[in-house]
Amino acid sequence: MDSNYFTDVYEVVKLVPKGRWASYGAIAHYLGAKGGARMVGWAMNSAHCDDSVPAHRVLNRNGELTGQHHFKPPGKMQKLLEKEGLKIVNDRVTNASESFWDPSAELM
Repeated sequence: MDSNYFTDVYEVVKLVPKGRWASYGAIAHYLGAKGGARMVGWAMNSAHCDDSVPAHRVLNRNGELTGQHHFKPPGKMQKLLEKEGLKIVNDRVTNASESFWDPSAELM
């Protein structure tokens, strides 16, 4: 990945609408890095402190809050998602398929 990859990830994440979520893999696929979900995760690990990047809207492919341990205080990621209208039960979005945002479908 080139040095601008994280910046590209952040720009896509900024487009995820409130009340919706995207997966690491969907973002990687949109950026032409199919199989690059882990790299998107690394970008999100660096972005959770930057309020301009809504990192809380990036979840795993099943709608699970796998990155929540990077948010301080504990529970912040879930609270941010719930404030936007998503319902979370057992660290998973309950209406994951309806609230999923796929940049490849939405931005093309």
